[in-house]
Amino acid sequence: MMLVDSELLASLDDGLANLSLSVSLTQKQNLVRFVQLIDKWNKAYNLTSVRDPKEMLVKHILDSIVVAPLLQGSRFIDVGTGPGLPGIPLAIMRPDCEFVLLDSLGKRVRFIKQVAHELALPNVQAVQCRVEEFQQGIPFDAVLSRAFASIKDMLHWCQHLVDSEGVFLALKGQFPGEEMDDIPANFAVSEVVKLDVPGLDAQRHLVKIRKI
Repeated sequence: MMLVDSELLASLDDGLANLSLSVSLTQKQNLVRFVQLIDKWNKAYNLTSVRDPKEMLVKHILDSIVVAPLLQGSRFIDVGTGPGLPGIPLAIMRPDCEFVLLDSLGKRVRFIKQVAHELALPNVQAVQCRVEEFQQGIPFDAVLSRAFASIKDMLHWCQHLVDSEGVFLALKGQFPGEEMDDIPANFAVSEVVKLDVPGLDAQRHLVKIRKI
């Protein structure tokens, strides 16, 4: 098992102090190990433009887990997950839920499989596939998208992944007013949540959308 960087763990604790989340020591250690794995693999795989592990804690970990209390249901798909964001941090936070992490790039999927193995995350399934070609019989409770596409494109490519009960959760930076103006008539925004990410000097919003 990979040793946990104590300095990163202390930095994570500082960030978590400003979030009303219940996080066990094992979960904290796994979140830090995930950062260490990104840092280790980044040199060869170029997984993220963020190079500093402390910066990753804010921009990748806290930025992802801030959504954990807003997840409703038990089956989620993270489309265009990249190195596993927000899927891996959310899977660590919500071991009671299943997460399918979808990306079209083989090296990212290989990395996610390695992370799921090293951190013992049985609730993570990594899939290499284009989202419009992905088929799974049971609809998901929600589609997550962090840096995948515009809201309009996300809805177009992912609408087959949920039924009328499912929701689309688009993680955005600034309030995406123009994107929301382009939402097709058969979808409706049910809620926009302003997210406060400790240590992040930028806006974050979660847009919840349902099929009509």
